[in-house]
Amino acid sequence: MRAWTVLAGSRAPRAAGAIHTDFEKAFIRAGVYSVPDLVELKSEAAIRAAGKLRTEGRDCVMRPCDVCHFLVGK
Repeated sequence: MRAWTVLAGSRAPRAAGAIHTDFEKAFIRAGVYSVPDLVELKSEAAIRAAGKLRTEGRDCVMRPCDVCHFLVGK
């Protein structure tokens, strides 16, 4: 697992662009959950089962401790 830092208040496409500029251009959506939820529930599968995985679009503002899985197109 890797971590990239983004400026506070960055929107999801900009956060994806921190990984690779092509990710910002081809951003579709992000699956987002928080580190405290991961600590409490112990796995991403448990987070999904508890309904704490959010699907966010381009307008999503990143918050401290967000964990994101980005879906990008071609």
